[in-house]
Amino acid sequence: MAKTVTLIRSGRLSDVAEYAYAATAPADARLVYLAGACPLNADGTTAAIGDYAGQAAKAVENLRIALEDAGASLEDVIGTRVLVASTRQSDLVTAWEVVRGAFGEHDVPSTLFGVTVLGYDHQLVEIEAVAAVRDLPAT
Repeated sequence: MAKTVTLIRSGRLSDVAEYAYAATAPADARLVYLAGACPLNADGTTAAIGDYAGQAAKAVENLRIALEDAGASLEDVIGTRVLVASTRQSDLVTAWEVVRGAFGEHDVPSTLFGVTVLGYDHQLVEIEAVAAVRDLPAT
């Protein structure tokens, strides 16, 4: 099956950013808007307390589950926002490297934010995403 999401890279923009600057989806794609994926365990406790990389990994895991439940995968994501509760750039980069690694070659347009606080106790990372999928015709 052909990919739904087309990543766009511009030779006129900085090549320092190691992801696509834009992405498109065809008009017949179904958009899936995901709430922020948090680093929560099934019992509602926060995973990897104090560990930016560990929380990013758990948030990616939970993002994958939400995508699967919506009939999508990481390859269908058209863009992300990664929120990190820190004022230190190194903490943001630590979380970002985990998220970026999970997406591999599908380096979607992303925005990385340093924020003051997130919604759950001890939460350091949250990942918002939008995906685009084409559903198979009913038979």
